[in-house]
Amino acid sequence: MAEASEVPQALVAARGVGLTLAEPVLENVDLSVEAGEIVTVVGPNGAGKTSLVRLLVGLASPDSGSVERRPGLTIGYMPQHFAVDPVLPLTVRRFLSLGLSYPPGARQAIMDEVGVPHLIERQLDELSGGELRRVLLARALLRQPDLLVLDEPVQGVDVTGQSEIYDLIGNLRQSRDLGVLMVSHDLHLVMAATDRVVCLNRHVCCMGHPEAVQRHPEYLALFGSPAESLAVYAHHHDHSHDSHGDVVEAGQGRAHGAGSGHSNG
Repeated sequence: MAEASEVPQALVAARGVGLTLAEPVLENVDLSVEAGEIVTVVGPNGAGKTSLVRLLVGLASPDSGSVERRPGLTIGYMPQHFAVDPVLPLTVRRFLSLGLSYPPGARQAIMDEVGVPHLIERQLDELSGGELRRVLLARALLRQPDLLVLDEPVQGVDVTGQSEIYDLIGNLRQSRDLGVLMVSHDLHLVMAATDRVVCLNRHVCCMGHPEAVQRHPEYLALFGSPAESLAVYAHHHDHSHDSHGDVVEAGQGRAHGAGSGHSNG
């Protein structure tokens, strides 16, 4: 993995990256993420999104080009898939301590920050989709990262829960001055939650502000027009949701975990 001798402001940058497995997966890809910026990679299945993430975080090496990282960069990574074996008892508390070292009180503070302090003694296999994603986000944050890399951060979460998680990611970016790299195919929400979009289909089809990308011919060829069900979705409401996605009216003070418990979010 190449390290740049002249590293720009970018926390991480791919320069002309190519990768071939059984066939070409990535071809001449350029991408960078700066501090305080949310960059989202979108593309169809098989576009090379997860492969690109693996190169950027150092889990794989490119066949051509280079990946440059700021010296001393710390990365917090949330994977797309996380299987929980119900045969192996594992509480959230224990999961957040595996292989990590952090100051006293840090775990509780971050659980508060992601909105699930009440889950600390729960078994992982008992969590809803939205609760699990927040716990995975908490684990990534315990590394005190400069760059947060989120591969499909709302995997298994319903639409209401997705909006809440994207709001949380935006708040974390602002409060921590994080660089955030997200990978997603759920365009209707993620496009409203990002500063810059990279449309990938093995190569970079187009990149820029979400509104500009949605008008680009190559984006339209892959996904159609925004009016065709992929429009930017802005979630405006005068209420909030608990970790299950249930509505909590202002002043109602719903207890954690109340509600039907059937939502994934």
